[in-house]
Amino acid sequence: MNGAMSWPFLRLYILVLLYFSANAILNVIIPLQGAFLGANSTTIGVIMGAYMFTTMFFRPWAGKMIQKHGPIKILRIILIINGLALILYTFTGLGGYLVARMMQGVSTAFFSMALQMGIIDALPEKDRSQGISYYSLFSYIPGIVGPVLALALWQTGGMDYFTVVLIGIAVCTGIFGYTAKMEKNKEQLQPEDTSAQQLGMWQSFAQLVRNPLLFRSSLLMLSASVVFGAITTFIPLYAGQIKGGNAGVYLMLQAGTVVLARIVLRKRIPSDGRWHSPFMMATMLLLAVAAQCVSFSVTGGMIFFYVGAVLMGIAQAILYPTLTTYLSFVLPKLNRNVLMGLFIATADLGISLGGVIMGPIADISSYSFMYMICAILGAVMMFFAYERRTTPAVNS
Repeated sequence: MNGAMSWPFLRLYILVLLYFSANAILNVIIPLQGAFLGANSTTIGVIMGAYMFTTMFFRPWAGKMIQKHGPIKILRIILIINGLALILYTFTGLGGYLVARMMQGVSTAFFSMALQMGIIDALPEKDRSQGISYYSLFSYIPGIVGPVLALALWQTGGMDYFTVVLIGIAVCTGIFGYTAKMEKNKEQLQPEDTSAQQLGMWQSFAQLVRNPLLFRSSLLMLSASVVFGAITTFIPLYAGQIKGGNAGVYLMLQAGTVVLARIVLRKRIPSDGRWHSPFMMATMLLLAVAAQCVSFSVTGGMIFFYVGAVLMGIAQAILYPTLTTYLSFVLPKLNRNVLMGLFIATADLGISLGGVIMGPIADISSYSFMYMICAILGAVMMFFAYERRTTPAVNS
């Protein structure tokens, strides 16, 4: 095997799988434990949203630090913080969960940026989309088994096993991460003088508005992530309202679909630096239909519930790697890491808002109504995905 599937990259993907295994369990346990302790949807949404909100806040700084010090040095430090956060979950309540989520948020900001920037820098342009797709794929594989394992731990009252599992994940991730290696692709030309051309951090933030290519991609990612965040946060609670509905099965179906779709569709994700309007509009439509199926399932039954899981998984499988690959071509090389960090931060913000904003909506109305709002949001974004002509790659 070579390219994006060579052994050095496989090691990185396995590290991604280990790192995100804990989240696949925590995404189910925290809402259930929160409800058990008497927390409402708003409080649960804040605790769950704190993870990605913190990640969003640190993304741009992570991109700059990685650009300066390299991904490996940053990775080894951040794995220690992640391990401490996982241990904190094992002996605290809701307050401790909030602190641990924030610690995880800091870790994930640096971890995902280090891995994704390392993959982009190490692979030739023709393999970038596959590399990013595999990274994202391996981050979703834990979601196939994790929710079912979490429900089993919860239903059997096995929180002692929960402690053992989290500590085991922390140790394995740390050991595996310290042996990881990343090398830059020698074919990529390095600019001779970067000091005069690199943007300051505040100038980089301004690019979210000033750069139309970055703005459109970030807006689509933000909106879609609100839907993804609402699904992750509240499905463990909503599933109980649906006859035959099971949160573990739903999350397993969604994650499994993401994995399968990434494998099947990996070569169909555009990797030419151009904006493909029909492709993007269809993806946002798929997202809207998926959210509406979840919303209607409280009346229509579990078939709509699980169909929504499959459609949501396909949308997730397509959207992130497509936008990330597109931006890797059109963003200026000198500031690509920082600007890519800002883009990924919008995804983090969206997932956070999916819990923080949609929680109060669910408290005031219902989970079904809240997911209908998510469907409307996805449908509106179809108009923003439209462009009359394709945009050529600009990578200077």
